[in-house]
Amino acid sequence: MAKRKGKSLFSLSTLLASFFGAAMVAASFAYFNYKFSEYKFIDFKEWTFYEKNDLFIPKEEKYIVVFYSSRQKETMQLLADINLTLPVLAIDYYNRVRTNSKNTTFLRSGTKNSLSFIQRFNIYESPSIFFIKRVKETLYKQDSMIRKLDNLKELSQKINSL
Repeated sequence: MAKRKGKSLFSLSTLLASFFGAAMVAASFAYFNYKFSEYKFIDFKEWTFYEKNDLFIPKEEKYIVVFYSSRQKETMQLLADINLTLPVLAIDYYNRVRTNSKNTTFLRSGTKNSLSFIQRFNIYESPSIFFIKRVKETLYKQDSMIRKLDNLKELSQKINSL
């Protein structure tokens, strides 16, 4: 009787193709996580923000940064009334002047600076929130992912759960 050589369903080429496919998926996942988890810096010496007419100089170790639109109904008042454990830096897309409240510093800036800020932190929606912490005198590092807030009234609940 003649021996019959059949092709195996499990060959070396199938094994290598599966391995390289899995390696490509893992590499893509790792790159995606690296790219979107890298945090950015902001130096308040280079980036000029104003409180009313005065230059903003940070004093605290940590801040909550809220990028918002003053054209959204009641947003400025909700930010003024908010009571959180960390001070809030509220940066308005439309640069309207507002008096600071006890816990919130309202900042404004020139158009070029505002657009650079939006681009640096990849802000696509309003209101957005993230944390920063001091590294050196006026140099701060982003300390959280940027999140979209669906409802400013729930800001204190969201902050406490982070």
